[in-house]
Amino acid sequence: MQVILLERVAKLGQMGDEVTVKDGFARNFLLPQKKAMRATEANKQFFENERARLEADNLARREEAEKVAGQMAGLKCVMVRSAGESGQLYGSVTSRDIAEAVTEAGVKIGRSQVVLDRAIKTLGLHDVVITLHPEVSETVVVNIARSEAEAETQFEIGGAIVGGDEEEAEEEFVEDVAEEVEASEETTEETEEEKTDAE
Repeated sequence: MQVILLERVAKLGQMGDEVTVKDGFARNFLLPQKKAMRATEANKQFFENERARLEADNLARREEAEKVAGQMAGLKCVMVRSAGESGQLYGSVTSRDIAEAVTEAGVKIGRSQVVLDRAIKTLGLHDVVITLHPEVSETVVVNIARSEAEAETQFEIGGAIVGGDEEEAEEEFVEDVAEEVEASEETTEETEEEKTDAE
């Protein structure tokens, strides 16, 4: 089917382009979403008459999307989920979950704006693209962890804590605490010795 694009569509073309697409794609997606219209003579004439208004509307929407993209720059979302030792989630994180997390983080978006090829099934930091307008997109970091504390550590080390990593992190923590206790005991002993000397 021949259609005229009413906005930029990835891998198809820009606003005003006349392209050939499969009938099902046009009927189920492009036409109902008002992203295109059939390329009939009447529609071509209508598009040419309305081109200036359509381009102005598109520009206004793009500017609005760029403002939102500015608010989203550097946005990090934390999602606490249950997972096994290997870092495999019990379940998965979908575009709906990500849309809710981004909205909670302060920028309202819909699930259709989340570009996700497949559901996320592992712990760690995941870069997810959010499409705010056909010509504007922004990447957010989705941090999936078993707890808020683990999420903080994942941000610091730049990756997931899984299996042996978790044990190592725990061992390091225990060692750090032991060193602090030892240092504090030494300080106490020194203070007591100083008191005895003074007496």
